[in-house]
Amino acid sequence: MTEILQQMLNGLAMGSVYTVIALGLTVVFGILGIAHFAHGSVAMSGGYLTFFFGERLGIGFFPAMALAMLVGAAIGVLIERLAYRPVRDAPHINAFIIALGLTMMIEGINLLAFGADQVVIQTPYRGVFKVGGVAVAELRLLVILTACSLIGAVALLISRTKTGKSIRAVAQNRPAAVLMGVNVNRVSAIVFSVSSALGAAAGALVGALLAIAPGVGEGLAVKGFAVLILGGLGSVPGAIVGGIVLGVSEAIAAGFISSAYKDVIAFMVMIVVLLFRPEGLLGKR
Repeated sequence: MTEILQQMLNGLAMGSVYTVIALGLTVVFGILGIAHFAHGSVAMSGGYLTFFFGERLGIGFFPAMALAMLVGAAIGVLIERLAYRPVRDAPHINAFIIALGLTMMIEGINLLAFGADQVVIQTPYRGVFKVGGVAVAELRLLVILTACSLIGAVALLISRTKTGKSIRAVAQNRPAAVLMGVNVNRVSAIVFSVSSALGAAAGALVGALLAIAPGVGEGLAVKGFAVLILGGLGSVPGAIVGGIVLGVSEAIAAGFISSAYKDVIAFMVMIVVLLFRPEGLLGKR
């Protein structure tokens, strides 16, 4: 039982990162209907920037991550304005092709700017606590708390602010929102800035927990969409539940079977869930 609890705690930390990734995808897909496959590459840019700011400016992990999120938000605005806005009303295949092109372009920029070496973001959070025989790493606990804070901030933005009301209006009925005076271009830019800031935060957390390297972004994007589908397309609570389920499934599979099969087991869980609930765990029919 102790070993199960240990693996579940480990999975909860990684599941929190998956949730942050999926949340960034959810706000774009659920509100604008765009499958932003370049999101994983943006997340890796955030990880590299956090490492860069920490090393060059000599600041702590969280201030460096905050700066990376600001840069990520600016990148999101540029992506929306230059890449997706021109094809907003075009067939979905256009946005899909642009997303694939953006993925390759951002990966190439990361490779040129930061090199091909694996990067681990160093943090001072190396403590380990014992709770009932379960080892609780300080860094994993901070990752979970950070993810919860980001999720709460996004939920407050969407549900409690005037900007959030505009975002919900565009998600529910764009033509009616335009008739009511909502600036759709502004809403779209805000949504992409929030999404990319969340991606940058997720990349920083991955770099601190594991490592970042060229090619890791595509894997994160796949996991993010897996969580999106598992929880229910466009559902913020679904993204939270889906991320936890995927992370815990991976950790238990790695701990009790083999780390080589953790992805297989996690996606098998997703397939089984979708066989019985095609709309996802918390999605609408």
